[in-house]
Amino acid sequence: PKCRAVQSGTLRPFVNSLRRKAVQDVELSAVSTFSDGFLIKFLRARDFDVELSLKLFLNYQRWRRESPEISTCLSPSSVLGLLNSSYHAVLPQRDHTGSRVLIYRIGQWNPNNWSAFQVFRVSLMTSEIISTETETQQRGLKVIFDLQGWSLNHALQITPSLAKKISSVLSVHMHGADFLDTLSDFFSPPVLPPEYGGEGPCIEKACQDWTNELLGSENILQQIATHPTGDIAITPEDSLISEGAQTKQISEA
Repeated sequence: PKCRAVQSGTLRPFVNSLRRKAVQDVELSAVSTFSDGFLIKFLRARDFDVELSLKLFLNYQRWRRESPEISTCLSPSSVLGLLNSSYHAVLPQRDHTGSRVLIYRIGQWNPNNWSAFQVFRVSLMTSEIISTETETQQRGLKVIFDLQGWSLNHALQITPSLAKKISSVLSVHMHGADFLDTLSDFFSPPVLPPEYGGEGPCIEKACQDWTNELLGSENILQQIATHPTGDIAITPEDSLISEGAQTKQISEA
């Protein structure tokens, strides 16, 4: 494929096209419109291919409707004990492709205290926050699941329906006991904590820093959880009207 540069002023047709298709969908017939900032997240994630963006958009809406036990409660303070156990971090440095890098330390999750649904809510909270970042919308994310300490108690929490929900959003590479070596094939040393063979901040600090980030986002997460579609206030960064937006490379067949 060839690429052409699209300036901010020419994004409007893409946004209008996605909005028109979204409100015409039978599953969203009760919704009259969607904001620019909300739609552009999905367009950026699919390189402004309107049909692929629509598919992603509808999948997101369907997932919210079918998983209310997860999507309607996005309060970081409600799972503070889990977060304070250094279970989860979004690393401060992106990888060489610009992707955000997330770590989940399964062994830190005590299934006697926290259900799988509560654990998955943490993932959704993080996803909602980082999906507001322009670079993450464009470059995506990568996730490291540290299964050290995985037990039968953990496995019993993962019901078939929850496993299906998880598998619908993940593609996983498995690393064995030599993970310190194999992870280096995917991430450069400055990205990863020392515990994972890198040179970045220690995992405890990374987890605490991201916990603080989530706690500081409590209000916006609650707004997303209670909104029928998750379409809340637009940040200035996402406004199509603002001047001087970055040039976007769009693949064109």
